[in-house]
Amino acid sequence: MNYIQKYLARGEVALGIIFLIVFVFFSFASEYFFTLRNIMNVSGQLSIILIASIGFAVLLIAGEVDISIGSLLAFVAIPLIQVMNFTESVTLGIIVCLLFGAMIGLVNGFLTVYLGISSLIVTLGMLFILRGAVYLYTGQRPISDELYSDFFFYIGNGKFMGVLPYAAIIAIIILVTFIYIMNNTSYGRKLYAIGGNAEVARLAGYNIKLIKLSAFVICSVLSSISAILLASRIGSANHVAGDLFEFQVVAAVVLGGVSLVGGIGTLTGAALGVLILAVISNGLGMLNVESQWQMVVNGIIIILAVGFDEIKRRKN
Repeated sequence: MNYIQKYLARGEVALGIIFLIVFVFFSFASEYFFTLRNIMNVSGQLSIILIASIGFAVLLIAGEVDISIGSLLAFVAIPLIQVMNFTESVTLGIIVCLLFGAMIGLVNGFLTVYLGISSLIVTLGMLFILRGAVYLYTGQRPISDELYSDFFFYIGNGKFMGVLPYAAIIAIIILVTFIYIMNNTSYGRKLYAIGGNAEVARLAGYNIKLIKLSAFVICSVLSSISAILLASRIGSANHVAGDLFEFQVVAAVVLGGVSLVGGIGTLTGAALGVLILAVISNGLGMLNVESQWQMVVNGIIIILAVGFDEIKRRKN
């Protein structure tokens, strides 16, 4: 009974109800929405946002933020594709891509944690640095995948037994893994403690700097995995990849109940936030609503989600 009350208090049930309402609405509004093909396509598309949202939620729970993940998405895809093209090795390309992501996370974390610069300012600067570097290197032209590996293609486009996208399977595995880490390990408890009250966590003997640094790396590495899936889907490293991606992630995570002040929220809630926004976006597209209006809807959702978060924080 106590577990049920705790579960209800976290808000996942309310998010689940909202998801069902939105899903049922679009199922009736569009004859093509509630089809196996569309649902599986949506699951593959939202996996890219979901994986990055998990990392962003982990960092947000730790009390920090990274708004450079959209630019990182475009940046790390370049060494991924280039290494694949030059070495004809998908594995080596993926490893190099993840290493670049980890290094960017380390830089963001070091500047924030050890030099004391606001993570918002650090990652805002990194957003422009990475995007500018992408434009300069690519000449604002896509770098195509010339290896044409079936393995790489199927990472983002393949479907298990012709139904469930491999991208969705990867996202589910990562989600379940990090839900376990956040709920059942000392590392997860330390992240919540540090985000909730860093001074109390310090007095408890937690290595705040190292743990926060690790959260930055997790955020960047998971965003790099999203970059791999996206590059696989489109078959290139595209200079406009990840444009406004960070705001989609912020909207989903905050909508899912992860607080901007840190220490509050769950990955289950963040995943539901991703689901809700993905269904809304897909449903509006099915109804031929222009993309500009979809952006307006996302903006409204961000404002409402942040507003509710602030109201809830003041009550507590």
